[in-house]
Amino acid sequence: MVRRPVAWILAVVLFVEAFGVAALNWFLGIVADRQNMSLAGIDPDAMSVSSKIGGVVFGLYFLLCAVVALLVAVRDRAPAGLGRILLISVAVVHGLLGAFAWAMVLNKAAFVFMVVVLGLVILLLMTYDRLEGPSGAAPASDGPDGPKDPEQPEKDPAPIVPPPAPSPS
Repeated sequence: MVRRPVAWILAVVLFVEAFGVAALNWFLGIVADRQNMSLAGIDPDAMSVSSKIGGVVFGLYFLLCAVVALLVAVRDRAPAGLGRILLISVAVVHGLLGAFAWAMVLNKAAFVFMVVVLGLVILLLMTYDRLEGPSGAAPASDGPDGPKDPEQPEKDPAPIVPPPAPSPS
């Protein structure tokens, strides 16, 4: 009952975050270009282009993770394969960014945002656990002759024989 809303909320948050990260890095690239900034002798054009490329790549990464969360919300099935790996990696990224926000930036709002997104990703991954089998699969206790009755013992159960005692030689 809580799985689909969490997936929808996570998809929206990751879409907004993808746009925000890309826009912020693009803006920083423009600022570095217009001010002719240089860091440790690096070419200012290389700094602005690398900031823009990094923003686009990171934004696309968050966008791809948001698409995975959106597919989980629409299908109401657990993410599998690459989608699961992407969601685990975005959880790790938010954990690291949250630690960075707490230790370096000292901005509690950024830390809380990163932890909330981390919690949403973990909640999405944990509520769609892998313990339930496919919907069309038969239960494990079914055999070729149909379901076994737990109250009826098997016809010829094998006798339980203890192992032989060790010899003193």
